[in-house]
Amino acid sequence: MSDLDVVSVLSNLGVDFEWEGSNTRVHDIASIHEATENDLTFCWYVGQQGLSYISGSKAGVILCKKEMQSLVHPNSRQLLVFTDNPRLTFVRLTKEMKRQEQLVGISPRAVISEKSMIGSGCYIGDFAVIGDNCSVGDNTIIYDRVSLVQNCIIGNNCVIQSGASLGSDGFAFERYEGGELEKFPHKGHVRLGNNVEIYANCSIARGSLSDTWIGDGTKLDALVHIAHNVTVGKNCELTAGTIIGGSTSVGDISWTGLNSTLKNGIKVGRNVIVASGASVIHDIPDGDIVAGVPARSIKHKVNTDEVFLMAGQKKATTT
Repeated sequence: MSDLDVVSVLSNLGVDFEWEGSNTRVHDIASIHEATENDLTFCWYVGQQGLSYISGSKAGVILCKKEMQSLVHPNSRQLLVFTDNPRLTFVRLTKEMKRQEQLVGISPRAVISEKSMIGSGCYIGDFAVIGDNCSVGDNTIIYDRVSLVQNCIIGNNCVIQSGASLGSDGFAFERYEGGELEKFPHKGHVRLGNNVEIYANCSIARGSLSDTWIGDGTKLDALVHIAHNVTVGKNCELTAGTIIGGSTSVGDISWTGLNSTLKNGIKVGRNVIVASGASVIHDIPDGDIVAGVPARSIKHKVNTDEVFLMAGQKKATTT
């Protein structure tokens, strides 16, 4: 990673922060227990636990909660930065450190159709296959052995990790009276917005008569399956093993737990949390939390703010 002037970068990013100590430059990241004077780290804890972690760390720069200001002080070679969300600030600074190291170039072992287009500043890895009628936006990274089978429109600044497959036909058949199956035609696209990340071995089917959509900023963990004609909104997190049936819609800023399933054709609202292992067979309104088989609302039973933060929600307050 490249050297980082933390104070200058945070100022340029418009982050609300205070700082104390030496304006040390760092060029790597580490956990608060293992960090050295060359490293950036963060501490989420407050009170005595936060004090113990921060004062015992050798990190060059520590991002701390604002509640710790005046309770803890840096050593002579250290910088302490106080902000509302040190974990998010850490992520943003790490992104800036990596920006100059982004992969660029097309592997000679990649296979790219003459009917497809690749934007500027992209990276296409070994044995990646980009089929007919695909478009890849600027500064997008496609790792080794990714398959964009056909009709894939990928936005800018996306990341698709190894083994993912996008643009294959969905699973849809009609049955004759005698029981034989006839495949339903698929002429639609897979469309990814900007800043989408698809992790290893995901599968996203192209639409049948309409398109499959993944909104800006949404992240799919490994082994997620998205069926044909599904629409996933902006800034969602779908964790590993999530399966979404065809023609389902998921609203913005929603979160699905490990190995959850969403039935064909249902509508999931905005800011929804689906618990791990849940089987969702009915529509879910905005802001709900569901769990179980079949999934039912448990929002009235949830008492911890951490659950709400997964979907970017704020817990409702009562008076």
